[in-house]
Amino acid sequence: MPTYVYRCEKCGERFESLRSMKDADAPIECSRCHSMQTKRCLTTCGVQMSGGSSSHSSSGSSCGSCSGGSCSCCGH
Repeated sequence: MPTYVYRCEKCGERFESLRSMKDADAPIECSRCHSMQTKRCLTTCGVQMSGGSSSHSSSGSSCGSCSGGSCSCCGH
């Protein structure tokens, strides 16, 4: 299951939750104030390249999770 980042509209707390993709946008309780006024945040991901450096796709191709366009992971 993927980890999603959420932000509480009431207190501003940012927190993570391990949830199924089908529940990603379902209401979730804030870990600080217990409000249900939370929204999922868009986050970026890094790609581990051989050689140990962490970067976005350097091969000029799109990452495995997009089909090109405006991917927040690889920039394609």
